[in-house]
Amino acid sequence: MSGIAIAVFVVAYAFIATEKIPKMAAALGGAGVVLAIGVVGAEDAFYSADTGIDWNVIFLLLGMMIIVGVLRRTGVFEYVAIWAVKRARGSPRNIMILLVLITAVASAFLDNVTTVLLIAPVTLLVCDRLDIKPVPFLLAEVFASNIGGAATLIGDPPNIIIGSRSGFTFNDFLVNMAPIVVIELVVFTLILPRLFKGSFDVDPERVAGVMTLNEREAIRDRGLLIKSGIVLALVFAGFVSHSLIHVEPSVVALLGAGLLVLISQTRPDQYLVAVEWETLLFFAGLFIMIGALVKTGVIGQLAEAAANATGGNALLAVMLILVVSAVLSGVIDNIPYVATMSPLVLALTQDIADPARSDALWWALAAGADFGGNMTAVGASANVVMLGIAARAGFPISFWEFTRKGVVVTVVTVVVAAPYLWLRYFVLA
Repeated sequence: MSGIAIAVFVVAYAFIATEKIPKMAAALGGAGVVLAIGVVGAEDAFYSADTGIDWNVIFLLLGMMIIVGVLRRTGVFEYVAIWAVKRARGSPRNIMILLVLITAVASAFLDNVTTVLLIAPVTLLVCDRLDIKPVPFLLAEVFASNIGGAATLIGDPPNIIIGSRSGFTFNDFLVNMAPIVVIELVVFTLILPRLFKGSFDVDPERVAGVMTLNEREAIRDRGLLIKSGIVLALVFAGFVSHSLIHVEPSVVALLGAGLLVLISQTRPDQYLVAVEWETLLFFAGLFIMIGALVKTGVIGQLAEAAANATGGNALLAVMLILVVSAVLSGVIDNIPYVATMSPLVLALTQDIADPARSDALWWALAAGADFGGNMTAVGASANVVMLGIAARAGFPISFWEFTRKGVVVTVVTVVVAAPYLWLRYFVLA
């Protein structure tokens, strides 16, 4: 069965990469094949935490999409767009840097998917106002969301899995991962002009026109904005206090969406239009196909082979986990990869007496999975969401357009992370 699971995944992945058919159709088609053949059953696909659809991700997305749909009616996205242009003096390069930093910081304290859902509409409006292509800006932001999300326990779904397995707290992530994220952001900001060379030309008249606008006039419904702000504050508080209240972020998002719809009296046709149904269905199909790889032991064998190759050398184990995690998280989604790899890392840590070096294995897994998620369009949940938003806005981003930039960002971030792990946990510890 493992051969069938691999073949189906490779064929579906080829269709997703070449875009011969819509990626949703490729993912659902692959899922249908593994279900029909019996590689996975209904129990595996819909009810298993190890091999099934990650409903926490699906419903987190759904809840936040509904909230964004209501929030859009207030005009707050137009407000932020005008504010960003004016603060950056109309310079597209400075606007990109500003939006990248906002995205990275927000991703650390929310999660990268939620941040992308909130920042993308602002970006599309900024670029529309200035009449420049939004694709480079959207790509820069999703890369920043995956980098920034690595800083905290709640910033990226793989971190929550690692925290659960290792026992690390929110503060543990902040102390160990935030410093490398700050370094990565500095490096990423420096390479932005070269990475997106030729994307910063703008008509001075368009800039002058935006600079004369009053952002306050963009707010269309102040009452709804206040209600939305209160609900968002409650949702964000729920996200941050996840480890204390033990309520999943998906439940928090759904409760927030329901409350906002109730108090705003928004009609279904007004908020459901913001739901990216194709993205949600793509995720469902992708989870089922990857679940087939998990159930048949393919992912476990790959991870175990990487772990066994270390030969008990702690530094080699850290570097191997970092690199392998980056590569595999880029090819498959980083959530199931981390879920599979975590038990193996836990076993490896028990063979290392030095606590600092033992912990370094977990931080290597977190860095590799989070930064590796930037490699391809399907490497992280935020990537898929951003591509869905771009496509609906009329600016489709191809798999290879994303990957050409994503590989560069992943290589740079992994190269920067390697000496950090070595210095902090082996030289200075």
